[in-house]
Amino acid sequence: MQLELLNEQGQATSKVDAPDTLFARDYNEALVHQVVVAYQANARQGTRAQLTRAEVRHSTKKPFRQKGTGNARAGMTSSPLWRGGGRIFPNKPDENFSHKLNKKMYRAGMAAILSQLAREGRLAVVDSISIEAPKTKLLASKLKAMGLDHVMVISDQVDDNLLLASRNLPNVLVVEPRYVDPLSLVFYKKVLVTKAAIEQLKEMLA
Repeated sequence: MQLELLNEQGQATSKVDAPDTLFARDYNEALVHQVVVAYQANARQGTRAQLTRAEVRHSTKKPFRQKGTGNARAGMTSSPLWRGGGRIFPNKPDENFSHKLNKKMYRAGMAAILSQLAREGRLAVVDSISIEAPKTKLLASKLKAMGLDHVMVISDQVDDNLLLASRNLPNVLVVEPRYVDPLSLVFYKKVLVTKAAIEQLKEMLA
């Protein structure tokens, strides 16, 4: 598999050999969906807390007499059937949302996403990317010159200058290969990878 090598003006100057195991796999939509959903689910925290019928504030007095009212019989207002009553199966902070995903499936799913990006022309390679100072303006102008505005940059080394300059750009994400995630790969319109980062991705996912 060959990928386009871009210069600082965003022009394709040549081709770069890339491993077929990572960039030439068939697209498995069901697997990719499972990988993305598992990533999102595993990022969730149990922050919701609802009350059971024993925990809600209520009186233990019988709301009305047992017979003769025409209503269904009721013992107390904490019943889950009543407005303001407790929940039958309440959400709790210790709720576990995680999905199990085998390493082999995760690697195959990531490779399928990268391969599809390459086929759609949304993935390109650069020799390296760096800036002289930690200024957002410098990185923004560099990406604008390359014709990129909604991009994920995967660099083999992310120094302080690059990290600090990218923080205030809303549609730019700069990460090292070990922090690449399936959701970001799917979300960004363009993915820019350095040559050295390809080798690291190959070791991690191939």
